[in-house]
Amino acid sequence: MSSSKLFFVTLGIFSLFSSCTRVQEEIEPRIDYAVQDQYLLRLPSPFPPLSSTERGTDWGKEYTIAKGFAKELDLYQTSTSCRRALFLLPKKEKERELELDFDILLCYYIGKRYEEAIYFFEHSSLRFLEAHHILNQDLLTILFDCYAKTENKLKSEQILTHMLSLYPQEARLLALSQALQTGDLPAVEAFAKQPDYPYLQGFLTDYDRLKKSPKTAKLLNAFLPGAGYLYLGQKQSAVTAFLLNGLFIGASCYFFLHDNIPAGVIFAGFEAGWYFGGITGAAQEAKFYNERIYEALASPLMNQERLFPILSLRYAF
Repeated sequence: MSSSKLFFVTLGIFSLFSSCTRVQEEIEPRIDYAVQDQYLLRLPSPFPPLSSTERGTDWGKEYTIAKGFAKELDLYQTSTSCRRALFLLPKKEKERELELDFDILLCYYIGKRYEEAIYFFEHSSLRFLEAHHILNQDLLTILFDCYAKTENKLKSEQILTHMLSLYPQEARLLALSQALQTGDLPAVEAFAKQPDYPYLQGFLTDYDRLKKSPKTAKLLNAFLPGAGYLYLGQKQSAVTAFLLNGLFIGASCYFFLHDNIPAGVIFAGFEAGWYFGGITGAAQEAKFYNERIYEALASPLMNQERLFPILSLRYAF
């Protein structure tokens, strides 16, 4: 077999194997919320307002300042003033201690400082909150979301299991929220089969209609470099991939046909890098494409149906 034939046979074999490898179609979307200030300000406090006697104390004055900052959603100043009030608060004021700790936890949570929120909870009076307390549902919701955001799967599952026994409807919504935020399509499809979530079927239908297949992108790029990118609508990348692969294939063939084996091997090596990199790249770009489509569909749905955990809170400052 001539050297040029050997080159094309080898390239064909590698192309066949690369196009038959399993393509991972899981997605990793980035979905976040943007809560309106007025929404948080409309939520009531679960605690009674300060009495005139309490407002006159040193801790009461600090807490009054904290409440003022909270109305402006100045989370740093609110947290700082609440901490100052805690230092001044008499130890016998257990309910006010809970109130101040809850406000500080809210500051961390609303500010998306999830690890700090967890650390603060674990060192605050909130960890001793009784199950029948009015704050319990909101506290469990915050903790579930914080553990989920920090990828502590064991803790988040433990809280969700506990919530199922106390607040089953709210727990199921949290589970759905987590499935949507992480792109867990099998879990979302399972929820879509239940009558309580009719909006999910339309969401899944739209996503299936708009998404691209990583396997198809990979196969197209294997048979014609650049075709996978063209399938994704990336015309510039498609042209670049086609020209670069054509250039290196042409140079390799030229050197092999003129018995310049070392130069042919070098250019064939470069081409193999571009060729197989393009196949993998097309599949990866399809994954990125699907993630952006998913985010564009899931974010407004979760806002509209109030599926973000923070939108299920009943109380605030």
